[in-house]
Amino acid sequence: MAETFEFEVAKAASTIVRDLCRVKEGESVLITVDSAMDFKPVEETAKAAEAAGTKVMVAWHSTPSGYGKVADNQLPEPLKAAIPATDVWIEFNNQWLLYNSAWTQAMSNGRTRYLFLGGLDRERITRCIARINLKLQEEFQNKVVELTKNAAKMRITTPAGTDVSFENVPTRPVTNELRADVPGPHFLLGQIGWAPLEESINGVIVFDGSFSGGGEADLGVLSHPIELIVKQGKITEIRGQEEAKSLKRWLEKLDDPRMYYLAHVCYGFNPGAKLSGLCTEDERVWGSTEWGFGYQGPAFKGNLGEAVSHADGICLNSTIWLDNQLMVEEGKVVHPDLADIARAMGK
Repeated sequence: MAETFEFEVAKAASTIVRDLCRVKEGESVLITVDSAMDFKPVEETAKAAEAAGTKVMVAWHSTPSGYGKVADNQLPEPLKAAIPATDVWIEFNNQWLLYNSAWTQAMSNGRTRYLFLGGLDRERITRCIARINLKLQEEFQNKVVELTKNAAKMRITTPAGTDVSFENVPTRPVTNELRADVPGPHFLLGQIGWAPLEESINGVIVFDGSFSGGGEADLGVLSHPIELIVKQGKITEIRGQEEAKSLKRWLEKLDDPRMYYLAHVCYGFNPGAKLSGLCTEDERVWGSTEWGFGYQGPAFKGNLGEAVSHADGICLNSTIWLDNQLMVEEGKVVHPDLADIARAMGK
């Protein structure tokens, strides 16, 4: 029986395998998914990988209680062994395997290409992959990366009260999330992220979109903002209503001082993304910025390293200055090198 978005999911799956992961005949492809997820995107991606001549395995497993190393002892041993042994790993998990011990092994082996698509159901994968013009998306993202790499100092504000400044490190990479065609970690297209000089991050960060930390720290779309006071890259105070209190309790329960340090900042630039409560999508809402704290992935080349978990919060309608040049104003792209491309993308 035909299902909702039947054709669109098939198109997205073909794009993932052919254009994003660029799989080669004979490669091994591992697709992981937990029991909380919509299985249709997994099924179609497995079919597309099989049609491409790869050796496909789908690992369907019970849903852990949280992200990262928090879930290490809840995962089957065969799954832990399979992850670092594959050429291509595509993750659809609702509770991410991202940042757990098997992920760390896979990301350091010089072989595994990892594409994170955590939580993308058939409707989201249609909007965020199948209906995207990849040529325009790549042109836009490449230019944003170039502009960001050339910026020494940055400032980000939002109508909700964010006002944070920091310095960039020229030798650190600015990750351009589009393809997963080289070994290492890659994420859903439409995001650009990097690690600023940690001790240079100062100001106020207000999450007014959504917040995700896995398990009990998955707060979803926020009814009330969470305000972080940041000094030299460390969260020194958390202000707000019930959501802020929940975040405080979660961090205290984790009992890891490294969780209070900001690990990265990202832009959101996926034309199909909507604020939905799923971090994978929310981080890519057009004109948003996202801050992660806790575990700092090795690809960022930062100074923090590992922590027991990781969390991400979304700041909507961001205004972004690169040195003294305005790139985005309250979510609208205004930089002269980007505005025409954004309009062609429907933004």
